Amino acid sequence: MQNKILTIKELKLKIEKLRKKNKTFVLCHGVFDLLHLGHINHFNEAKKNGDILIVSLTSDKYVNKGPGRPAFNEKMRLEAISSLSVVDFVVLNNAKTSVPIIKEIKPNIYCKGPDYKNHKNDITNEIKNEIKILKEIKGKIFYTSGKTFSSSNLINNFNFSSSSKHNSLKKIRKNSSFLDIKLKLDKLKKLKILVIGETIIDDYVFCDALGKSGKEPVLALRRIKNEEYLGGAAAIAGHISSFSNDSKLLTMIGEKNDRLNIIKSLLPKNVKLEYIKKKNSPTIYKRRFLDNVSKNKLLGVYDLNDENLKLDEEKLFLKKLEQNISKCDLVIVADYGHGFISSKAADIICKKSKFISLNAQINAANVGYHTMQKYKNIDCLIINENEIRQELRDKNGDLEVLMKYLAKKQNITDLVVTRGDQGSILFNKSKNLFEKCDAFSKTALDKVGAGDAMLSLISTCLKGGMTKSLSLFIGSLAAAYSVETMGNKHYVKKDKILKSIEHLLK
Repeated sequence: MQNKILTIKELKLKIEKLRKKNKTFVLCHGVFDLLHLGHINHFNEAKKNGDILIVSLTSDKYVNKGPGRPAFNEKMRLEAISSLSVVDFVVLNNAKTSVPIIKEIKPNIYCKGPDYKNHKNDITNEIKNEIKILKEIKGKIFYTSGKTFSSSNLINNFNFSSSSKHNSLKKIRKNSSFLDIKLKLDKLKKLKILVIGETIIDDYVFCDALGKSGKEPVLALRRIKNEEYLGGAAAIAGHISSFSNDSKLLTMIGEKNDRLNIIKSLLPKNVKLEYIKKKNSPTIYKRRFLDNVSKNKLLGVYDLNDENLKLDEEKLFLKKLEQNISKCDLVIVADYGHGFISSKAADIICKKSKFISLNAQINAANVGYHTMQKYKNIDCLIINENEIRQELRDKNGDLEVLMKYLAKKQNITDLVVTRGDQGSILFNKSKNLFEKCDAFSKTALDKVGAGDAMLSLISTCLKGGMTKSLSLFIGSLAAAYSVETMGNKHYVKKDKILKSIEHLLK
């Protein structure tokens, strides 16, 4: 079994020797997350087209089938495939697509399942690229004809079989098809979106813990590496960049140590950037120290000035606000309570926005002081359970009762409360209706930024005319991707969301 599992280099040497013996090669490529009869039938039929059957597997980091996937890691998947007698060699493909492995192996025949015959359903255009490469190397594509089974369907049925779990997914499956959702997401590109809020740069410093200092009661750390990501409103703009063709970020940065070069390098090129500079202030910089092995956060050190804007600074901000706000279909406000958005600015936003979506969050720097009371007549508000309880000073009250009260008090059309691994709840005030959605992520690597990801997608979907349940579903998928990524290293992408939906609806 083990001698079947080869590196690309080892495999190419094997192929070179076997070609001299006039052997023909057949390649099958996929995730093969759950080995089942459909895969075995596929391999058996593929082998009939040549002498040597090679199976390449997508490595874990490139599996794009939804949160929590793959269900089985690459080592387990390699061993499972290699145990099949019909398979001659197995190789791991460390790339996003099959194209690199096709180029390296140069198979005579490349086999796909019968469900790939219709290229119109291929949202990634991978099949077209595969065929193009096959023509270049004088190979052929062959579609097997056996009955297909879906690994995603089997995994979904296992994970979501409980009657009390993932009723939200069952509802989406019942009311929407994948193509219907795809068309709705495609229409979002026409929306003009303005994102308002503080830009934050998150610096993640990965360290080895050396232990207690010999001379002082201090934890000693050895720095391994650091990575910088965009946070705050800039991250929200990043998340919507692949959904809307016309988006702008109106933000606040610091006059001293503005870190503008970092912002411009990490912000997607299709997002227009407009900013004011806060005097005697840095761009908000949040440095977090993490254990390099567990990725647990050990300490946070923030570089910020959370005083309110000076009169001349606010005057400039209000001017930019007035110039931009009426031109946009959707205004997304991320108020982190660091002195950027005053009551006067909030009043303009609430009165002049065609559709306003808001997150006014509590964090370590503003707890006890930051409130959402300056915002009224909001189309959509997204907060977590702790934030609504702090806002209403009610630790143990019934959550749905609190949601109804806040929605009425602030005149909020759709109020969304996130609850971590317990999922999320949406309350629609006009219909007095609750919608619930379970969490889709099994493992939370980093919770920072999950609310921003959800805000980005729910806001855009609601404004795009999608139902409450579908908007909540897509927003929850975005949040799941966010918590499975360290910081905002990767923005939520439209093709990734579509791939997830495609597999979840099977």
